Amino acid sequence: MISIGIFYFSILTLIGSSWFSSAFLVVNAALGAGLLNFPAAYDQAGGVVVAVTIQTLFLVFIVSAIMILAYCSDIDKVATYQDVVSSVCGKKAQNASALCLLVYCFGTCITFLIIIGDQWEEFFLFVSKTVYCSDRPIYMDRSFIIAVTSIVFILPLCFPKRIDFLKYASVVGVIGIMYVMLLVAVKYFIQDPDDKPAYIKTSPDSWMDVFLVIPDICFAYQCHVSIIPIYSCMEKRNIKEFSKTVTLAMVLCVLSYTVTAALGYLQFGHKITTDILVSFDPDIEVIIAVVLIAVKTYTTYPILLFCGRAAFDSVWNEVLKLTPEVIEERERKMRIIVTLIWFTLTVALAIFIPNIGVVIQLLGAFAGLFIFVFPGMCLLKVMLDKICEGVEFITHVKRVKFLLYFSCVFITIGVFIFGLTLTQAIQKDIHGVQPDRSNYTCQN
Repeated sequence: MISIGIFYFSILTLIGSSWFSSAFLVVNAALGAGLLNFPAAYDQAGGVVVAVTIQTLFLVFIVSAIMILAYCSDIDKVATYQDVVSSVCGKKAQNASALCLLVYCFGTCITFLIIIGDQWEEFFLFVSKTVYCSDRPIYMDRSFIIAVTSIVFILPLCFPKRIDFLKYASVVGVIGIMYVMLLVAVKYFIQDPDDKPAYIKTSPDSWMDVFLVIPDICFAYQCHVSIIPIYSCMEKRNIKEFSKTVTLAMVLCVLSYTVTAALGYLQFGHKITTDILVSFDPDIEVIIAVVLIAVKTYTTYPILLFCGRAAFDSVWNEVLKLTPEVIEERERKMRIIVTLIWFTLTVALAIFIPNIGVVIQLLGAFAGLFIFVFPGMCLLKVMLDKICEGVEFITHVKRVKFLLYFSCVFITIGVFIFGLTLTQAIQKDIHGVQPDRSNYTCQN
């Protein structure tokens, strides 16, 4: 999700982008792996009505955070998320945001590898179900296939200093995401009435369950790290033009996520898996989706590693107080070492973590920081500076005070979401989570 905006950054800095084309860059940045997990989140939250209501409420804050970041970026005309935090809140806040970005990228890479395992299971069921179910050869083992295909297809793409050569593969990724939405919708409308699920939730099992959808919403709509590069490259960089971009982008994102989640959940009910594609009978239409998602995942992982590696370098260099000369001298060695350690750890964790729902719970907590806490901090600091300036802004004092209180609400919600979702994810992991298995694995 972070990656797509970065794909186009170098191009857009040269030619600029209209508000309309920028909207699709925002869509590209937002739509991603979260789409596969959204139907399961609806089940956890207590059904379609409850989940859509919570999603609608949070969209108000998600869009507000985007506009806050754009407004704060205009103060010093900066072009990245960390630079916004640094220019408004200082170096320590910038280091904190870089550290959170590091954790977020690391977790997202794990999610991608788990998705790869899911897609290969669907593929084996389609091409050779008898062999897969009866013999279970090593080359069809989930752990083996994640490790080997990642070494072959992902690792070689992780070492280059520049990653802009992957920008063309993003087109396949976007097609794949939209194809999944259409697939879910078509499958729902052609479904045999006798195959309707026996149990569909209309209310949560416990009032606390309504919070279970929050990390999925935050993870799915987290485009805030990419939003500043996109905004900075618009032909007309101003809030009015950008508001049109955000409006169109959010309409498209809401449509994609809601259609997929609602119709996907209504097809399978309580039996929905955390990866919607694993719930389907692996016919040719589903396998096309599997291949498209796999291609997107294989080519997006290196970019998330690149972003995380850059965040690590930022923190590492700051902690050790390295000079630019030393940084340049050690750059190649550090790039290789960090890449190998990062890749090895994510592959190992992806093998032992059973499904994407576990990781998305954790990532949703950190996405909450990007959406709520850091934008809230920036808005709070800007408003405090305006109040300190005094007389010049006396005509806008009510608006300034409102935004001051609003920023405090932002920070409070963000801290609450971070603490709650992180606790829920840890508790779920302690109690144990079963791995996703296709509803059609080795049956009949």
